[in-house]
Amino acid sequence: MTENLLDGLVQDAEASFVLIARDGAQTVELLTGDILDVDLLADIPLSADGTPREVFAMVPYRQVRERGFDAVDDGTPLRCLIVDQHHHFDRGELLAALPTEPVPLRDGGFDISDEEYAEVVSRVISDEIGRGEGANFVIRRDYTAAVDVDERRAAITWFRALLEHERGAYWTFAVVTPGQIAVGASPEAHVVARDGIVTMNPISGTFRHPAGGATKETLVGFLSSAKETEELFMVVDEELKMMSAVCSDGGRITGPHLKQMSRLTHTEYMLRGRSRLDPRDILRETMFAPTVTGSPMQNACAVIRRHETSPRGYYSGVAALFTPNADGGHDVDAPILIRTVYLKGGKLRVPVGATLVRHSDPYGEVSETHGKAAGVLGAIGAIPRDTVAEAAADADQPDAAPVTLADDPEVAQLLASRNSRLAEFWINPQGDGATGPFTGRSALVIDAEDRFTTMLAHQLRHLGLDARIVPWSEVADADIDAAELLVAGPGPGDPRDTESARIARMRDVVARRLAEGTPLLAVCLSHQILADSLGIELAPLASPHQGLQKTVPVFGEDASIGFYNTFTARVSPAAERAGAAEVSADPATGDVYALRGEHFASVQGHLESILSRDGIRTLERLIEHALG
Repeated sequence: MTENLLDGLVQDAEASFVLIARDGAQTVELLTGDILDVDLLADIPLSADGTPREVFAMVPYRQVRERGFDAVDDGTPLRCLIVDQHHHFDRGELLAALPTEPVPLRDGGFDISDEEYAEVVSRVISDEIGRGEGANFVIRRDYTAAVDVDERRAAITWFRALLEHERGAYWTFAVVTPGQIAVGASPEAHVVARDGIVTMNPISGTFRHPAGGATKETLVGFLSSAKETEELFMVVDEELKMMSAVCSDGGRITGPHLKQMSRLTHTEYMLRGRSRLDPRDILRETMFAPTVTGSPMQNACAVIRRHETSPRGYYSGVAALFTPNADGGHDVDAPILIRTVYLKGGKLRVPVGATLVRHSDPYGEVSETHGKAAGVLGAIGAIPRDTVAEAAADADQPDAAPVTLADDPEVAQLLASRNSRLAEFWINPQGDGATGPFTGRSALVIDAEDRFTTMLAHQLRHLGLDARIVPWSEVADADIDAAELLVAGPGPGDPRDTESARIARMRDVVARRLAEGTPLLAVCLSHQILADSLGIELAPLASPHQGLQKTVPVFGEDASIGFYNTFTARVSPAAERAGAAEVSADPATGDVYALRGEHFASVQGHLESILSRDGIRTLERLIEHALG
């Protein structure tokens, strides 16, 4: 029956179907139904005549425009399969029914050369990270090849190969629709909403297994890398911004864990919080994972458009299965569309990207893209597999299989030690703020295109303030003047830029509050703007502080704070005041960490970051001063 059903679907060129094997399940799901392409996430048809229905959706990268972010509109459809039948097959039974003959590829290679990609990496580090545009960015390239066999049969052949040979995938899937085929093994659940609980799973740091498989020694070297550790912390910060936007309790982090696959190992955290939002709204507010875009998210989209040579299609979007629940609504399970093969018009495409940070090595990032492409191509049998690792895994030899390495005491200790650097605020359960020190007072937070403001607003609410966020482009002068406490937020870019409408407006915001003498708290970019208005010099740092944790003096107390800045305000190292402001600065360099004066305070670091162990304490102190 299974084989006949699959053969019928493969042979019918107009039939659409989806195969899904979820992490740990012994069954494979087969979804069939009609296809409907829609324009917006809100248009995904979760009900018909008031009756909830199951829908599978492929959400392309271009949908990020729904958040007002920049993306090439390449026409890739937001494709929905309206499920009419949902079968569950035994995994072994399905494997026996799927074809095994390898699918040959020809004319394979990357769309841009290693040298060209290394040049792009260098430009992003110098022109984007080096000029304050963000902390990290993911730039992709595509491996392409020609396929001469029937595309639908190739899809189920590759699905079988992934199911048999890939380990640790969150979803293994094949999506077969007219004109669009995708087959992949995604390691990462971007967002899951079930029974009112939202879960996100930031994964970052890529360890490519050496020939013969991973060993404790090679894994320890990877886990000891500052670059890999900081990459993970940065993406956790970025996804906590999203969690704080959709969850009433802001979200908590657990982990870190190892995500071990057949050829690669990653590090990951889990984030969980409560939300009553429609799952389509949750998807919109979490487009898309910083692990495949960068941070801050809005500017990352602009950087991607500037430096990638072709549109992304579905790469870095999500596959989403909406399932009716007992409450009359829908749950959603949405993995990231990475480690995926796309097949259209006889051409295979495997998009892969590397996360670029301030200390990236261009050819190291080139190597990472080769490793990721090889992981996919090896898993589908397009290139030779690591037969030693395959044999060890298949034989379930615990001493050789990578799955056991997370249990090694030294490895476990290295993972656990990372949390000693993080803010307990985001690890421990949080109260609702009803009895915070500023209960009964309110704050207006101005978003300057860095959604750290969602985390900041959550912390303000925890401290008792009634906080709301308004984008810089929408805030009215009357709202600025009426705010009890105004929080001028962080954002990308050079604070000295005279051409930016955004930075000009943030200058207006800070100037109005100073002129009125009403309570103001300025963060990061806005701290630099405030310093400039006080006549303090602004200068670029010799090396950007993107995702850097430092212990710094803040008006009589040392505080461990996370920094995401490329520019700094700078005074004489011995200076204690600058005009109307008291200064806390680095005693060696004069870099200004905080300012305060009559009814205003500011901070260069991000007190809301997971890297700010003393963030909530320092935030309370600065607000207390500003409110006077």
